[in-house]
Amino acid sequence: MKIPVTATTVLPNKQYGITPQHLEQDPESQTEEDNSVEQNLGDIFAVSHPLEVAQLPVPLPRDQDLIPDNDQPLTPDIFQPSPSKPPEPELPQPLPPPEELLEPSGSTPEAPEVPEGVIPGEITIKRFEFIGNTAFSDEELAQEVKEFTNEPITFAELLSARTKITELYTSNGYVTSGAFIPPQSLIETTITIQIVEGGLEEIEVNGSRRLLPGYVRSRLEIATAKPLNVNKLLEALQVLQLDPLIDNISAELSTGSGPATSLLIVNVTEANTWLYEVFANNGRSPSVGSFRRGFTIGQANFLGVGDRLTFGYTNTDGSDEIDASYTIPFNPRNGTLSLNYGNTSSKVIEPPFDILDIESSSRYFDITIRQPIVQTPSQELALGLTGTRRETDNSLLGIPFPLSEGADNLGRTRVSALGFFQEWTKRSAAEVLALRSQFNLGIGAFDATLNDSDPGTGEPIPDSRFFSWRGQGQWVRLLAPDTILLIRGDMQLATTPLLPIEQFGLGGLGSVRGYRQFSLLTDNGVFASAEVRVPILRIGSEGLLQLAPFIDVGTTWNTDRADPDPSSLASTGLGLELQLGDGFNARLDWGIPLIPVDNTRRTWQENGLHFSVTFSNF
Repeated sequence: MKIPVTATTVLPNKQYGITPQHLEQDPESQTEEDNSVEQNLGDIFAVSHPLEVAQLPVPLPRDQDLIPDNDQPLTPDIFQPSPSKPPEPELPQPLPPPEELLEPSGSTPEAPEVPEGVIPGEITIKRFEFIGNTAFSDEELAQEVKEFTNEPITFAELLSARTKITELYTSNGYVTSGAFIPPQSLIETTITIQIVEGGLEEIEVNGSRRLLPGYVRSRLEIATAKPLNVNKLLEALQVLQLDPLIDNISAELSTGSGPATSLLIVNVTEANTWLYEVFANNGRSPSVGSFRRGFTIGQANFLGVGDRLTFGYTNTDGSDEIDASYTIPFNPRNGTLSLNYGNTSSKVIEPPFDILDIESSSRYFDITIRQPIVQTPSQELALGLTGTRRETDNSLLGIPFPLSEGADNLGRTRVSALGFFQEWTKRSAAEVLALRSQFNLGIGAFDATLNDSDPGTGEPIPDSRFFSWRGQGQWVRLLAPDTILLIRGDMQLATTPLLPIEQFGLGGLGSVRGYRQFSLLTDNGVFASAEVRVPILRIGSEGLLQLAPFIDVGTTWNTDRADPDPSSLASTGLGLELQLGDGFNARLDWGIPLIPVDNTRRTWQENGLHFSVTFSNF
């Protein structure tokens, strides 16, 4: 029996991530932070208190202006795309139905047609006994042959009872299992039916090069426990086909050397595991240079065990950022351990504040454990824990200075936090739905920032002790060929005032388009976006130009302190997106603000224009 899983079963990007829209801060502050925490909902932005320079014609740059907006995916990707353009769920190519993947099997164990003993013309059976069954209970099997009890039956009908048990097994995927009637006296009123449940003798993996055979074998072993169920085996093969490390996989199930045993021969074609991405966009704050460019390189199978190592660099005219991550699976159910590190240095270059020599440096360290609980070709439910450490240092005119709210006298902010996240993705040929939730608990450990209440007002000053929840979602629906509806949502709730690096931001690329990047940064917020992408030009066989009208809206508020004014943003506009094959994407958005805010209109984003260009091989 051959179980082919062809290349047509591959989902385009193998995984579907949703990236939170990271945000900046209040128009009257300035500091810097770094943020790039894989599978972490917390935003890392610094808000700062405004310097009291009332005579300045425009607001002082805010802390978030210095902070990189590295987005976190809602479901884990093998490799982070451009930080400012969140990866969107893509519609998968449908997996072939099971009947096309599985040829009929003739491997059901053969049994003697006639048991030994006297064969009367008719017999009356009071009950059946079963031995060797584990897949079904005695009660389930007895129900299957109930029609053959308490009335005279012929020997042929007795054999039909055995056949019904075999059919029950095979119809439920146990194609290598069967039943027979062992030698016994047929004069008795109790008849014993023996079940032989098939098992797997060996899994042979062929074709792997850098990927160790044990990676594939271990993931199939959890689906091939005795009794062997071909439906579970087929599902495990389909899940492996979706693995970014595997380009194609097929399997053949043949008779083993022993009775009721089988041999599984698996042929694997590995995918290219060297990954790269080059990107450019205007997704940073104008304070440090809105035009960002960068690259990421990675190896998705660094040591041959499915571990991935990535390194990224992002630059603007006023900032430099590096990010590195290493992820290794620790069990065959795709549980992973991830280590992440990033470092960013920023300097305000926006006039007239460039003469103040405002600088910021930030670092983050993350350790994350993620474990899928449910993993099928059509959906995944995963839980995870993450520990995060974020540090920032700010200076003014070369002197350490507390630019951000909650920073100490030397301009330092230290946050230690624990997170518990839940991720769920459901996909079909017509739609993809991805949801992510994370609870964040800030703790005072490891020399974290701790503040007493304001002695004058008694109001709490934000520090590393906090509790918040972040929820995100994306839904992609295929309306017609090459026409899709995309709906995104993002929400954060906090029980106490938050440090800027934990707050919710609104505005700019990936958020409410038409506004300066991260125009608002508060403790709580809600964001929603809807757009329709309609094809207007096909270029060759793989090129597509789409028109994308959109509407973005969001509102923010603080906990136990004043809200910004305005506290909400809304826009509508039009996007133009060019896709050339799987490797090149370019997009230009023009957003029209519906709620007026003050800005200098110096840059494209302040005039409602946002662009991104990405070239990658994944």
